[in-house]
Amino acid sequence: MPLLENTGRRMRGGQGMLPGFSHLAYAPTRGGFDEMTAANGALRAHWRDFAENLSDLSRPEMRARWDRGQRLIRDNGVTYNVYGDPEGMDRPWQLDPLPLLMDGKEWAGIEAALKQRATLLTLILADLYGPQRLLTDGKLPPALVFGNPGFLRPLHGAGVASGASAARPLQFYAADLARSPDGGWWVLGDRTEAPSGAGYALENRIIVSRVLPDFYRGTSVHRLAGWFLKARDALIGMAPRNPDNPRVVLLTPGPYNETYFEHAYLARYMGLTLVEGEDLTVRENRVYLKTMEGLKPVDVILRRTDGGFCDPLDLRGDSTLGVPGLVGAVQAGTVAVANGLGSGLVESPAFMPFLPGLCRHLLGEPLKLPGVASWWCGQERELAYVLENLHRLAIRPAFSVQAPVVNAGRLSKAERAKLAERIKADPIRWVAQESVTLSTAPAWTGDRLETRAVTVRAHVVLTRNGPEVLPGGLTRTAAPGSLSVSMQEGGGSKDTWVLSDEPVPAVSMLSSRAAPAKTVRGSRDLPSRVADNTFWLGRYLERCEDTTRLLRAAISRTAEGAAGGGDPELETVLGLFAVMGHIGLDSPRADHEAQDERVRELLIRNMDPAAFIGLRGTIHNMQRTATIVRDRLSLDTWRGINRLDDRLLALGPGEDVDPDDALAALNETIMLLSALSGLASENMTRGPGWRFMDIGRRLERALHALDLASTLLLAPDGDLGPALDLVLDVSDSIMTYRARYLAAPQVTPVADLLFSDESNPRSLGFQLARLMEHCDALSAYRPDRMFTPEQRIIMSLLTGVRTLDLSVLTLEDDAAPGEVRLGDLIGTMRSGLWDFSETLTRQYFVHAAEVSEPPSAFVELLATKERGA
Repeated sequence: MPLLENTGRRMRGGQGMLPGFSHLAYAPTRGGFDEMTAANGALRAHWRDFAENLSDLSRPEMRARWDRGQRLIRDNGVTYNVYGDPEGMDRPWQLDPLPLLMDGKEWAGIEAALKQRATLLTLILADLYGPQRLLTDGKLPPALVFGNPGFLRPLHGAGVASGASAARPLQFYAADLARSPDGGWWVLGDRTEAPSGAGYALENRIIVSRVLPDFYRGTSVHRLAGWFLKARDALIGMAPRNPDNPRVVLLTPGPYNETYFEHAYLARYMGLTLVEGEDLTVRENRVYLKTMEGLKPVDVILRRTDGGFCDPLDLRGDSTLGVPGLVGAVQAGTVAVANGLGSGLVESPAFMPFLPGLCRHLLGEPLKLPGVASWWCGQERELAYVLENLHRLAIRPAFSVQAPVVNAGRLSKAERAKLAERIKADPIRWVAQESVTLSTAPAWTGDRLETRAVTVRAHVVLTRNGPEVLPGGLTRTAAPGSLSVSMQEGGGSKDTWVLSDEPVPAVSMLSSRAAPAKTVRGSRDLPSRVADNTFWLGRYLERCEDTTRLLRAAISRTAEGAAGGGDPELETVLGLFAVMGHIGLDSPRADHEAQDERVRELLIRNMDPAAFIGLRGTIHNMQRTATIVRDRLSLDTWRGINRLDDRLLALGPGEDVDPDDALAALNETIMLLSALSGLASENMTRGPGWRFMDIGRRLERALHALDLASTLLLAPDGDLGPALDLVLDVSDSIMTYRARYLAAPQVTPVADLLFSDESNPRSLGFQLARLMEHCDALSAYRPDRMFTPEQRIIMSLLTGVRTLDLSVLTLEDDAAPGEVRLGDLIGTMRSGLWDFSETLTRQYFVHAAEVSEPPSAFVELLATKERGA
């Protein structure tokens, strides 16, 4: 059965079916405006072609299409963090596959009104942070400004005297639009602080165009990429110096912010450097980016951190998100900030009732797009009106756009009386607004269409040629049964299609600016924080693979224990897990039943995401770290990391896991980890980011080789056979050993494979050689070009491994003169690798002062051997 079946009948009395499609119940709310259907039940003209195409889809086909769309959302990691959400900080983005269609001629009127409104707000901000004539001329009450926490006093007059571009108050503007019951549009709220939503609108477009490609190709829909190209050029044009190649960064509060996905997405899409406050520093009123090779000047900051949090020195002292001294740099005109610090002043709801008069005063014309009727209670007449009509008004704080709106008509008489007393006690802090009935649009719920209230967030960028409006926007939908729209309260989103009567040209972000770009290779704008997290991403990636291989070795041997006795190799791997802290100390019993209990304990610990050293805990740490540096990762890499936990999650808690299912899941996990390693090896540019990621992997693999070597010391009664077999199996070296030696595993050749053979990609020597290469490459970023401390550590360790005489290696506690105990070798090598990790951190991540280095532990070990000889 098609999704919309055409029978030629019309909707009857608002309860019938979509006109012409009788089997599909779609009942718009009576008394309101529905975007798709008119009051008489007929389809609106600009919806007809879309509805006709929709009628050709069956429900199963639509479900299949949307299943693909939801997979895209998961694979792309599109999230919106809802505070306090039990789903955690990575709540999947809520998107409806059916777009909101906007008539092109109607949109042209909206576009003109938005340009006027953006220009007006820019003039208001320029005056309030400059001469303040609007206050002295009585056009605005002083309490509206000086009582508003959004007015940042240290920014008054910033850059005005010098005319610096840093003083530009508004670069990006957004308006929340709603349609009134009579079909007109009004503004619910202005967004001038750090307006979000444009990135989500672009991602919505990408996903919906893939879910409904035939619909999209067959419709003349205005493209979005051209607006982002203009936005990028506008940012570049703000630079107070270095106009040809300015350094532009996007300042984010971090991964716990609700719209962090958008921050990373826009940084990657627009080619900006994503930074947090700790990545920037101010020296002599100049903003610098802290990179691994030193401080680099920053010319433009696109901020997504609220203005008050941007500088703990001059603004909020309790903020850990900002950059100390940023206000001073803005005042000096050495850096441009978009939007300007303090621009959130005019997004306060209290400004809305004054905008019509200010428009006539500043622009000499009426306001084209009205705001929802509002009354600021800081005026005597307005206060009296609000108190008298409280029962039919919505009340909200005057200086906050985040606080919830209270519909006073739904309160009890006693609750309204209490609210009235609060308003009278501090009237300047309250605004009353007309209760709004939002328009509705159809939404796909999985098997049918339902009605959802909608609003549209439209975006404007102010360029040198004037304001430019995004031809579309982020349509937000209310939660089922709700008439108010809030993403934090379970609302969703739609793509917004602005239709054109003419063919629409394709536009790409690859389009170049008029000025030719200078060809360069590599980028050294790698913040130290990002380098640190990339390093740990590599460590977590390798740690996942090492743990998975050990788990597989344990589970695959569970069924091999002889009746009444345990499997020796299983006992060895369980002993190694105990030493690593995954399970308790060795059981006094080594029979098959005791081993099964310990394997079950091992599964429980490793399937628990809260267990830090367990497999799922390590995967979650890797995903968290990847989130921080996601603007540096390819989409394929992000998808692979995002999928990594899915297979293990399907197994359920460890106590309920079947060993065969666990083994299959571990095999799939290894394949996925290998794919991620391949992506890193073959697809990442050999820049410092890749080097730090590979350093993390090589360091972790070197430590794992030492863990495997320690199993030789755990062998009971000198029976080394099971331990040697385990080492070859987990290090993926069985075939290599068999090809070289026609004999059972023996200590010396196995130790050669594990320690010295640099042709073996899992040997200690191979890891040290790669670390030496990375250290040599990174030393070029150091100003003195001398051997760095980390180079000297790795050089010492690598020399020691290359000159190690395996014939003098002994497993005995009492070593003869000239012999090297395996336990001492493992300990000193492990100590050297941890010294290397700490030194690398000091040199590149935290920039701590250098300290004098003690002699290499390996050198001391060899010296001891020579003295003994």
